[in-house]
Amino acid sequence: MADELRRDFAPPQVDVEEAGRAMEQFARGHSTEGRRVVLVTSGGTKVPLESRTVRFLDNFSSGRRGAASAEYFMQAGYAVIFLHRHRSLFPYNRRYSNQNWLDNLRLVPASGGEEPRLEAELNRLPGIVEVLEDYKRVKETGRMMALEYHTLSDYLHLLLAAARALNPLGSSAMFYLAAAVSDFYIPASEMPEHKIQSSSGPLQITMKMVPKMLSPLVKDWAPKAFVISFKLETDPQILIEKSRKALATYRHQVVVANILDTLRSYVMVVTNTEEAKLSVSDEEERSGIEIEDKIINDLTSRHTNFIEQTSSKQGL
Repeated sequence: MADELRRDFAPPQVDVEEAGRAMEQFARGHSTEGRRVVLVTSGGTKVPLESRTVRFLDNFSSGRRGAASAEYFMQAGYAVIFLHRHRSLFPYNRRYSNQNWLDNLRLVPASGGEEPRLEAELNRLPGIVEVLEDYKRVKETGRMMALEYHTLSDYLHLLLAAARALNPLGSSAMFYLAAAVSDFYIPASEMPEHKIQSSSGPLQITMKMVPKMLSPLVKDWAPKAFVISFKLETDPQILIEKSRKALATYRHQVVVANILDTLRSYVMVVTNTEEAKLSVSDEEERSGIEIEDKIINDLTSRHTNFIEQTSSKQGL
């Protein structure tokens, strides 16, 4: 698969080797301290149509689920590698993403030779004090490492690098693959170099299927890790069937299955042995409870059981 990435995809726009070394150091340091490490992928991916890209196909995702989940993982004591799409939502500040920050700041004029000060309009930023305190604690303890990707190629190369970095952690590593990954791409060798000209008439393109990274991740790159994938459908009648098919095909541990219409209030956690329903009521939603809180509580418990079962099998 690594050879296929180098051969068929455009070179990544990020320094993958440097990112890999940084992730390895991050994972090793937290593992030494007895902390579990989770890779959270978040946001959509864009697929260039030209080598010198002007146009691209996108399956944009806001990254809300990934950003929220990263917060709850850190609350649960995990160290988080947050692999996210450029300009997708980010942990903590995602809560205020629909606001113009400049509208929430007030300039206090200078007096007595002092510099002007900025003050926040706290009534416009509900919960900002608690959010800022949580963020500062995360920064001080170094429990989050954020990496950006721009294109599908970036994402795939960084996922491989992350798997190699987390593989030495064995069962204490988790992969929470919440990014919305494109299903189709144009191989680099078939991509026009320059901007496609509209004067040439209607555009016809043939795209190839993106190789499924879940299979080599589970089988070869990090075979002892706890792996969660996501399944989104619009038809509830096929959701469980598709989730179980994914588990049988890729042999990972969990599929978080959701329907588009109830994305923020209801999911099914599907394993080889059960289907657990998680939901947020209207009352809970009004009180600030998010479905990601319940998802992470469920998955961290399953991860603990997974680690214990793995240790038992190894006779530890």
